[in-house]
Amino acid sequence: MKCVVMKRLVLSVGAATLLCGALTACVPLVVGGAVAGGSLVATDRRTSGTQLEDEGIELRASSRLRSEVGDRAHVNLTSYSRQVLLTGEVPTAQDKQLVEQIVMRVENVNSVVNELAVMGNAGLTQRSSDTLVTGRVKAMLVDARDLSSNAFKVVTERGTTYLLGRVTQREADRATAVVRATPGVQKVVRIFEIISEDELARMLPAPAKPQPAANKPSAG
Repeated sequence: MKCVVMKRLVLSVGAATLLCGALTACVPLVVGGAVAGGSLVATDRRTSGTQLEDEGIELRASSRLRSEVGDRAHVNLTSYSRQVLLTGEVPTAQDKQLVEQIVMRVENVNSVVNELAVMGNAGLTQRSSDTLVTGRVKAMLVDARDLSSNAFKVVTERGTTYLLGRVTQREADRATAVVRATPGVQKVVRIFEIISEDELARMLPAPAKPQPAANKPSAG
């Protein structure tokens, strides 16, 4: 089991390293981004329309922040079901409020959870550590057989791990326990939309009906 977790972790960190390299010349705005198309759309508990809206929110909000805030802040944007989580660092309390106001004005945004810290930008060492922790958390959720890992979006900032998703109370509590036990996680913040077990059952695909056995030709 440890080997499987480590393999997944190495793959996650490798992908993150490539991404960081590709973004070196960009302003310090990170988009959490839903992936439209492919298997994620099929397994995500948001509708495909909501996933596309979340992707649009992140793109529009990051563009406006680049224009109005520039590179004086390091802001991570994560939209889930039209609720935007803001993490990162800003130099002043006024900037923290300004970022929230800019994002709230973006089309389709319903609410903003402002977790920005008023402090200097985190260094590369801290960001690399957060990427490593996020990879560990995702691997732990995959290995928790009683959880659907794709139901959760994971963000880590300065050792605090944020969990987003549409989950039942049972799933929320179980995931929290799993994440708290993950090495490197200092604190867990839950930003869940709680659904009932009946709602979850309606979301799950119906089990495939068994195919009738083909009639074998009788011996003549």
